[in-house]
Amino acid sequence: MKLKKLLKDLDVEVKGSREVEVTGLSSHSQFVFPGSLFIAKRGQAFDGTEFIPKAIETGAVAVLTDFYNPFLQGVVQIISSDVSRLEALLAQRYYGTEKNTLYLLGVTGTNGKTTTAYLIHHLLPKCGLMGTIETVIGKQKFPAQLTTADVVTNHKILREMQEAGLKSAIMEVTSHALDQNRVEGIPFETAIFTNLSQDHLDYHGTMGAYLQAKLKLVAQAKHTVYNADDPAFQGLEGMTYGINTPADLKAENVAFSLEGTTFDLHYKNRVVSLSSPLIGQYNVYNVLAAFAALLLKGESLVALQKKLLSFPGIPGRLERVPNERGLNIFVDFAHTPEALAKVLDTLQSVKEGRIITIFGCGGERDHGKRPLMAEAAERYSDQVIVTSDNPRGEDPLAICQEVATGLKREALIEVDRRAAIERGIFMAQKGDTVLIAGRGHEPFQKIGGSRVPFDDRVVASQISHLTVES
Repeated sequence: MKLKKLLKDLDVEVKGSREVEVTGLSSHSQFVFPGSLFIAKRGQAFDGTEFIPKAIETGAVAVLTDFYNPFLQGVVQIISSDVSRLEALLAQRYYGTEKNTLYLLGVTGTNGKTTTAYLIHHLLPKCGLMGTIETVIGKQKFPAQLTTADVVTNHKILREMQEAGLKSAIMEVTSHALDQNRVEGIPFETAIFTNLSQDHLDYHGTMGAYLQAKLKLVAQAKHTVYNADDPAFQGLEGMTYGINTPADLKAENVAFSLEGTTFDLHYKNRVVSLSSPLIGQYNVYNVLAAFAALLLKGESLVALQKKLLSFPGIPGRLERVPNERGLNIFVDFAHTPEALAKVLDTLQSVKEGRIITIFGCGGERDHGKRPLMAEAAERYSDQVIVTSDNPRGEDPLAICQEVATGLKREALIEVDRRAAIERGIFMAQKGDTVLIAGRGHEPFQKIGGSRVPFDDRVVASQISHLTVES
């Protein structure tokens, strides 16, 4: 596409020829190829303008930035005071998503985004998935690189989904993505809000700022679906779901076991009995959120009821690790105090023996939630083992010690995560439940600046002297 076509009617300053041919867009210098337009944004962690020389060396024919550099040679410079906004407009134009044909749903919230997204992807025919674990386009699956991709990648994926013949798509939308305009220009039909609890305060600073970032999704969507039981969403307009308060979709007679959950769904003077392979009350909310969004779209309640039975589950979300020890071993992504409490509360209600919880907290993240995680673990567990999570640049032992300040009983700390999992499994007896929390599906542990291969599911299976698909 000619640069002049890409920039048509846009109020930008251009230094150089508008006749150059643009063969791609990228905001990451490592993904620049000959003919690319490189978008140099300034972020919290990196300053994209520092990578302009590398992008030019790799073949960029144009750069978008917020200042003119008279010393740059052999490249067209596009200058804008709002690089993020212009990036979204260019992505729309280049990938043709201005003429979007997909029915787009976005789900946000502290917990439950991934499960709700996977449910919608399963329940809705010809639906693509843009998630924090993976992107799914038809039968193709691509591991996610970020919790929510950059805006250029998002528009590129939407174009690929349209070309693949998909009719709809569900996207997990994080507060970081909303705050950093990574979903700018994406025409959501429905915004789904799951819940709000303490997380990411290292980034947002306050719960108020965290909520406001989440609520940016409302402005981009035609419809809103939200949890009526969560006081954070009071005042929103849209379709509601809940268990404890009046709502458009309400669950009653909830019962669950280690095999799954059953409940009665009340919707428009109808009562339908649902059976889900997912365990726990928090997963009832996730099912309600998915059903609400799809009923709003016009899907059949009976069809959704039948398809729910075959839902295969989500990697690393209360995922069971088969073993021959007679133990109930689960791996879960719970990494907030509320999420950990909900998972353990669920396991408490169906347990046969003791509950042993192994968890840690990520480095360079919200320090305030560390003792709160310990409180939640101790409240519902017979034994707590504090270990390393993704320490990043922090001292793993120091993190564990900070977590342990939230414990009333004497702390059992084992910094080595493999040793901690081994200790938990070996101390468990037949009928006991072992929960390995915090990392879920993640195949790597982030230690220092390295990504070390480590999958809780695989490690737990190895320690149990069994093999499972990893």
